[in-house]
Amino acid sequence: MDQFSYLTVLLSIILGLAITQVLKGFRGLLLTRARVRFYWPTVLWCFTLLLIFVQSWWAMFGLRKVVVWTFPAFSLPLAQTILEYMLAATVLPDFFGASNIDLKEHYYSHARWFFGMTVVMLTISIAKTKIVDGHFAEPADVGFQVGFLLMSLIAALTHREWFHKLQAVLAMVGVGAYIFMLFMRLH
Repeated sequence: MDQFSYLTVLLSIILGLAITQVLKGFRGLLLTRARVRFYWPTVLWCFTLLLIFVQSWWAMFGLRKVVVWTFPAFSLPLAQTILEYMLAATVLPDFFGASNIDLKEHYYSHARWFFGMTVVMLTISIAKTKIVDGHFAEPADVGFQVGFLLMSLIAALTHREWFHKLQAVLAMVGVGAYIFMLFMRLH
């Protein structure tokens, strides 16, 4: 087994747990729908996160070109993946108990943490390419990530509902376009 294959097992497990967390949340929404007050930006973020997680796993294949791995270099994709799991863990509430669940209330009570972690995750993603590969990703890749980072920073600092609704839509469309433009083929 080569280094890449060995190291990506842990990253894949964490990403798998993140995907499971979101899917488990969808299950909770379905089973407790009578007690849930829906808020569409939350549900849209769940779909966006699933796209992000799959794209992250897809793009991870590019790390196979790294010849020598050091623990600090591995720490960056590991930290990014852990943050992706934490986004999955905070996007939806737990559906235990018999009380009513308000997705809007949950969204805004965790928005600063959710978008703050997104800012850190994107910062790590940009730095990871520079540190691990020795160069920044192509300009379109970095540009998208910086734009997403700035939108997330604004979302972490404001509770204006119109902005959060707009950002949920722009994030979904943006991530879809990002994948279509930059990650349609496995290189």
